[in-house]
Amino acid sequence: MTVLLGGILLAGCGEKEQPPEPPRPVLHIEARAQSEASLGRFAGSIQARYESVLGFRVGGRIARRSVDVGSEVSKGTLLAALDPTDQQNELRARQGDLARLEAQWINAQDNARRQQELFDRGVGARAQLENAQTGLRTAAAAKDQARAAARQAEDQLGYSELRSDYDGVVTAWHAEAGQVVAAGQEVVILARPDVKEAVIDLPAALVEQLPRDVRFAVAAQLEPSIATHGRIREVEPQAERSTRTRRVRLSLEETPPGFRLGTSVSVTLSTAITPRIELPTSALLEADGQVRVWVIDRQNHSVASRPVQVLERDAERAVLSAGVEPGDWVVTAGVNSLKEGQTIKTDEGQR
Repeated sequence: MTVLLGGILLAGCGEKEQPPEPPRPVLHIEARAQSEASLGRFAGSIQARYESVLGFRVGGRIARRSVDVGSEVSKGTLLAALDPTDQQNELRARQGDLARLEAQWINAQDNARRQQELFDRGVGARAQLENAQTGLRTAAAAKDQARAAARQAEDQLGYSELRSDYDGVVTAWHAEAGQVVAAGQEVVILARPDVKEAVIDLPAALVEQLPRDVRFAVAAQLEPSIATHGRIREVEPQAERSTRTRRVRLSLEETPPGFRLGTSVSVTLSTAITPRIELPTSALLEADGQVRVWVIDRQNHSVASRPVQVLERDAERAVLSAGVEPGDWVVTAGVNSLKEGQTIKTDEGQR
């Protein structure tokens, strides 16, 4: 009896309970849905939608420039002026012609009045009256022509000054003081800063494939937090021969104060797509001809595998169309070492 009890005690001492397996630390990421696909990133600049290339309406030598590039000007501001000597001399000559012809018109008036009085008293000939009246009409026409010529000469003198047609910003000069320019030659470019747009050059092949709903994210290169969105307003019909690119102008949804004329911007093309999930390729587990991922149960601190559908993948990322919901926590490392229902430990600060 004593031997039997001793054997039972020894058997009981040999059966010790195994300690529970410690939770396995894992890395994870929170799944987020993507509703837009990026088509590329390009450099551009902020420009005014409305620009005017201004020039003198008469030719001559530029006497002075009154403003520099970047200057803000109001309507009527003097931008540049020609040497007005020729126009002043022309105006004086036309004014002299006008004064002479006005005197002749006054004399013709007096002569016609005298001939009319003589004819009314019966001592003047009708032929002389008609000649006097014809001379009056001729003098009046010559006077009107001289007045028009004087007014035109006065306008020509005014054209020797180049003034702003509206409130704007000077963006470029094509002529300098002392340079002789022809009438209509490009002298200065004036932009209206109230309506701005982003301008980029895109490959011609890409422009032809852009979907209608393509959306552009526009951000300042030096300050990416200054950003907005834009859509195509205008595409140049022909590509640049040397670069095979086409200039695209974008209407901006908003115009942040930081988007000044000339600001360099980074433009990202994106288009609306069916919502999908993008995960690191390291999160995929391939077994039995299926692609699965480990999804974390946050309440039980355990993992469960879930089959997924992969749209595309490369060495770094995989795009899923089904199997994972936005907000799910997915294991991203050590997926081959996990088991169904295994207890895990996560770093709550991971995302």
